[in-house]
Parts: sequence; C-alpha cells; structure tokens
Amino acid sequence: MNLPPSETTIAELQSAYEQGVCTALTVCQACLERIAVFDAAGPTLRSVIETNPDAPAIAEALDRERRQQGPRGPLHGVPLLVKDSLDTADRMMTTAGSLALVGNVAGRDAFVVQRLRQAGAVLLGKTNMSEWGYMRSTRACSGWSSRGGQVRNPYVLDRSPLGSSSGSAVAVAAGFCVAAIGAEVDGSIVRPASSNSIVGLKPTVGLLSRSGIIGVADPQDTAGPMARSVADVATLLNVLTGHDPLDPISAEGARRAAPDYRAFLNPAALQGARLGVARECFGQHEGTDALIEQAIAQLRELGAVIVDPVRASELPFFGELELQLFLYGVKASLNLYLADHPGARVRSLEELIRFNRDHAAAVMPFFQQEFLEQALAAGELGDAGHRRIVAELRRLGRSDGIDRALQEHRLDALIAPTEGSPAFMIDPVVGDHILRGGCSTPPAVAGYPHITVPAGYVHGLPVGLSFFAGAWQEGKLLGYAHAFEQATRHRRPPSFLPTLGAGTPQRGSL
Repeated sequence: MNLPPSETTIAELQSAYEQGVCTALTVCQACLERIAVFDAAGPTLRSVIETNPDAPAIAEALDRERRQQGPRGPLHGVPLLVKDSLDTADRMMTTAGSLALVGNVAGRDAFVVQRLRQAGAVLLGKTNMSEWGYMRSTRACSGWSSRGGQVRNPYVLDRSPLGSSSGSAVAVAAGFCVAAIGAEVDGSIVRPASSNSIVGLKPTVGLLSRSGIIGVADPQDTAGPMARSVADVATLLNVLTGHDPLDPISAEGARRAAPDYRAFLNPAALQGARLGVARECFGQHEGTDALIEQAIAQLRELGAVIVDPVRASELPFFGELELQLFLYGVKASLNLYLADHPGARVRSLEELIRFNRDHAAAVMPFFQQEFLEQALAAGELGDAGHRRIVAELRRLGRSDGIDRALQEHRLDALIAPTEGSPAFMIDPVVGDHILRGGCSTPPAVAGYPHITVPAGYVHGLPVGLSFFAGAWQEGKLLGYAHAFEQATRHRRPPSFLPTLGAGTPQRGSL
C-alpha cells in the first residue's frame, strides 16, 4: 500500500509536487486509502464521518492546472479535512454529527471553505465530532455522534479524543490529511489538539468568518486551523482570513490580520518575552503539571522571562454563567441555521427535539438531550438576561481577567496546561470525566487567541502547552509556539495502543 508519510508538512508536499515526486491525485488516493485502512477499519478511529466522492477528480484537475498555469495558492493540491459543522457546496452533507440532518447538502460553501478552495486545497471529506458541538446532553461523551459513532484517540484507543473537534484532531494526528479545520466555542479546538499531540489555534473571534458554520454561541464561536506543526497552522491562517459580507465582524478581522503569519515563525521569538504562568489552571494531575513545569524550564532556557504565579481568570470550565450563555446561543444558532437550509429534514430546534425523541433508539442510546430541551425554554438573543450574561462574562474574561493580568505584570502572553489531565477513558454511559484544570475558558470567554503545542506525554498520552494573549495577537503566539516546538520536538506519531499497558510509553513520556 502506498500510504503517505504521516508527518508531511505543507511546505514539504509543495516541494514534492514541484520536483515531480508525486501528484495531488496520488497523494489524495493515498490519503483515502489510509483512511480506509486505519479509520474505517483496523484501529477504527471513526474520525472521518464522510469522504468526498469528488476528491480524486478535484486533485486531478489541480494537477492539470499546476502543469498549465502553476499553483493557484499555498494549498494547491494539499489534502485537508473540515469539521462536519462547516457547510460545503458539493455532494457532502453537513450534519453536526446528527442523524436529524442526514441529507442536508448546503447550497453554498462556508466562507472559510471558499478560502480553502481558492487556495487550491483538496477537500478529502468531513470529520466526525461531538454531536451538536457537545451541546446535546449535560453528560455528553466527547467525540460521539449518532451519525458517526465514537471517535477514538489514536495514541491509546480506549481514551477520549476530547472536544467537539475531536475528529479533526484525530485525523491530523493519524496522518489522514495534512491539516484540518475545527471550530470552537470553549476548548473544542485546543483541547482535542492537546490530547492528540497536534497544534491547534483558536483565533480572536472575528478574525475568521463564521458564516456557513453550525455554531453554539455568539460571541464565542470561531473556526480555526489544526495541524502537526505551527508553520502549517500559520500557512492555513493566512488563507482563512478575509472579509465576508455575510459576517460583519469579519471586517475588523480583515483589517487586523497580519500580511503573512509565517513571518512570525522565528526560532528566537521567545528571547525577552514576558510569560505569566496561570497557576489556577494547574493542580488536577501530577503528570500533566510535571510536564508543564519542564516546559516552563525550557521556555526560560529559550530566553523567556517567566512571571510566576499569575492569575488569568476566575472562570471555571463550563461554569454556570457560560452554560447560560450557551442555552441562549444554541437556541438562536440552530434555529437560524436550520431555517436557512431547506434541505434539512428539521427546520427548528423544536423539530430537532421531536425528531430525536421519535428516533431515540438510534439517536440517544447512551445519553439524552437535556441541554437542547433547556435551550428551547431560553430567552431570545439581546434580551436583558442575555445582555447581562455577555457583559459579565466579558468582564470576567477581559477587564478583570486576561487584560488585567497582562497589564499588571507587563506580560506578552500567558501560559498553562491546555487540559487539566491526560485523556480519560471513553465512557458514553456515564459521560466525560473532565477535570477542572486547563485553560480554554478564559480566552474563549474573552474572544482572545489561544494556541496549544505538544509538550510531551504521560504514560503515552499527549499533553499540550498553551499560550494565550489579548485580541489580534495571533502572530506573537505563533512565534512563541514555533520557538518552543522547534527547540523541543515533542510530537511523536501515534502507535494505536488498544489500552494503557499494551506497549511501551513513547519517548518523551514521564
């Protein structure tokens, strides 16, 4: 079998194309074969919910275009996957993992998908995800959807892939594509990236358009790039930015976007950088904490000035106030999306709840839809309750949180473990065992950028180091993450161990 190298970068692939070593068609076919061997069979990762029947034809056309005109953009012929919450105007469905949306074919691409196509990407398919962005049940299971089944962590198969962009993270980690696009409301990019030993960037809300994406809650929703290297994330970010008339806040994002995020990829970027250690994000697992302490020491060696301790925020992961925002948001987001997609078999949140009840054996074999039912009773966006919640969350996340920490200590960025512990075991019956630690919530609530990069392994389970800062600071964070990545080289490909104890922990583990 001609399987593609699982660690190939965008730059390496473009060089191979230019030298005639391979073509977009042969790489596309090899990726689809790898998905068949490892995702649909073998370890059965279930990270890809649907492959694109037109991918080989698209790749072949791009090869012809390269020969006749040269590459159209930085992603020419690069195989990518996108989360199943992003619309694609082709023969693939957009379902957010739900059986209720089987048959929903979008009439137009999400704006970020348009940007990928314009840059020459080959869309291999859609990635599985936590159904409805993890917002169906109060005890949901990360990576499980009624349409796609359970996504597995490729490092240890009975461990959680985490986050609603779990399929995107696993597909990148397992080498099914060069990179993928995820989406996040709180942790759904960075947490699965951390737990699958890849790089994930949640941008400032507004840097990327949100049109054509099934969201959870404004003003926290955003798409973001996921890849095996910081350089590939920077390349993707260059492509994804731009003003979309269908999402007015993207106008500011287009003005604020850097001309080239790759220009920040300096191995010496950490020299003199003032980094604050957000200690409230530690203390949930000694193995994770020990690896991040090692990372802090490595950051010092790379020239960073470490300010320790610093408090970034009082916000807990999925705290009560944030959950109230999500109730408002889920109701508004789903009603808006469903009403705008005539091919969907349900046209409102109320109809979705009824469909799930009517098909309970297939849709709800493990957990129910308490969250959707609670959202149905929520108020409307813009009412007094919603305005109060948004204002209070912004105060806690920004002025009394990240902004204050950055200003008081004259910091360039904050650092912390991305996730409080290594990945827990998959348990669809009881639900996820998410510990309180980790740092996704402050930057998610603030709408600020957040990047995670591999920091090592605990018993073979990946751990990520996070950098986050104020709005529009993506370039700076990419520079810090790149410098750390290049100096430490922690990432290792997955071994598909069936369970802990089934093999030797990877090098770099505790």
